[in-house]
Amino acid sequence: MAKRIAGLVPYYEYADDRFFRVDDAPPAIEARRRESFMCLSQLFQGRFTRGGALTAEAAGGLSDLRFTGAYRVPFQFSRHVRQHLRMAAFVAATQGVTVTDLDGNICYDLTGSYGVNLFGHDFYKACIDEGAARVRDLGPVLGSYHPVVAGNVARLKAISGLDEVSFHMSGTEAVMQAVRLARYHTGRSHLVRFCGAYHGWWGDVQPGIGNPTPADRTYTLAEMSDRTLHVLRTRKDIACVLVNPLQALHPNQPAPSDSALIDSGRKAGFDRDAYADWLGQLRTVCSARGIALIFDEVFMGFRLAPGGAQAYFGVRADMVTYGKTLGGGLPVGVLCGKAALMKRFRDDKPVDICFARGTFNSHPYVMGAMQVFLERLQTEAVQDLYRDLDTIWNARARGLNERLAAEALPVRVENISTVWTVCYTRPSRYNWMLQYYLRAEGLALSWVGTGRLIFTLTFADDDFTAVADRFVAACRRMHDDGWWWSPPAATNRAIRRQVLREMLAERGLVRA
Repeated sequence: MAKRIAGLVPYYEYADDRFFRVDDAPPAIEARRRESFMCLSQLFQGRFTRGGALTAEAAGGLSDLRFTGAYRVPFQFSRHVRQHLRMAAFVAATQGVTVTDLDGNICYDLTGSYGVNLFGHDFYKACIDEGAARVRDLGPVLGSYHPVVAGNVARLKAISGLDEVSFHMSGTEAVMQAVRLARYHTGRSHLVRFCGAYHGWWGDVQPGIGNPTPADRTYTLAEMSDRTLHVLRTRKDIACVLVNPLQALHPNQPAPSDSALIDSGRKAGFDRDAYADWLGQLRTVCSARGIALIFDEVFMGFRLAPGGAQAYFGVRADMVTYGKTLGGGLPVGVLCGKAALMKRFRDDKPVDICFARGTFNSHPYVMGAMQVFLERLQTEAVQDLYRDLDTIWNARARGLNERLAAEALPVRVENISTVWTVCYTRPSRYNWMLQYYLRAEGLALSWVGTGRLIFTLTFADDDFTAVADRFVAACRRMHDDGWWWSPPAATNRAIRRQVLREMLAERGLVRA
């Protein structure tokens, strides 16, 4: 259904005279917005001169840049924003919890490297350097294993509580293999994923927008739903259930991105006990029905606890996938599973096998960096970072929300540990502008903007205080510049109806 609707949405954009008053703001507010927008434009041009120029040059041949550049904000605003608020995608150096760009600007890094950066940039530099030194004599020999692999397998078995391990080149590949093995051993055809969850970009786990082919062996069900449990109890074709623990922050909602901020309807909130109870119910049903329960910890692995989501929520999976941070800063995917599910052949049917291949699986340099990561994960210094982790980060979120409320700013944050999302409390068409005010204050964000802020566990109190000060300053400035003005009767529903009417008018179905 989502793909069908996406195919019907026409492209249109707001012209300059409409861009600043799409909510019918009065002339004074429109003028204030226009002036502040151009001030930001001049600020960005002066601050990101070298980085912006190289980004514009590279975008001509780098499709990733063209995609992310086009989808930072709702598409109706996108062209005007790209023209005036030019982003710099290149950086030169990192240190501690900061990143330095080509123009020498030092920003607090809230990107988290899409989940990789759990213990700070310096930690991963050391993992890569030390890991490379350990395997340098062998070099990039593939097929044969460097001895560090054996140690990594032993540590991963201990962490996951599972029997066997296989290495892959990405988290997406690890998930693909988990599903393939579940189908192979159960003899069943379908996987279950939950609405909004991300498990990589391959077809069966991305049945909606973004996948050009139909995913006809996938059930997308509602998380934390009794109806879902009924489906699992009654259908006979389900091989496995995929769980992404990140969804505990926003069950049944897609990954938040500022490109979808047409109103203030973004919702999030984390209830650890409720989600643990849900996982426990899943575990019970899957065990009873012979369904493989797979935890996809590629994004969240080791962020919630040294033993991952299994340890944090107190629920054991049949298979667990890891990636990102586990490679010590280098790309990797890992699958851990029960022996009965990990076997790729049948003793009684020697030709009936389950392939999993990859030239760079168990690459010596990746395995070396992983070994250093796993060793350091067990050190007292790293273990100390997990002590009172929830208490510390929940208190930080609560304190920031109190500051925002005290100044009557229509913003609040929600978090699951060190992964945060920004929510908006007043109906508005311009919430997506906040990402640019945050960047102006020296906070580095990923391309999804305020949808996801990812802190490292190494943010000290002083570091976080500096981030909070800049966050509040950005919100205050955006408020003063008139972007959060709204008519007294404005509602999120009314905004959505307005946008729908614009789309219908663009297709000639109603009058503009």
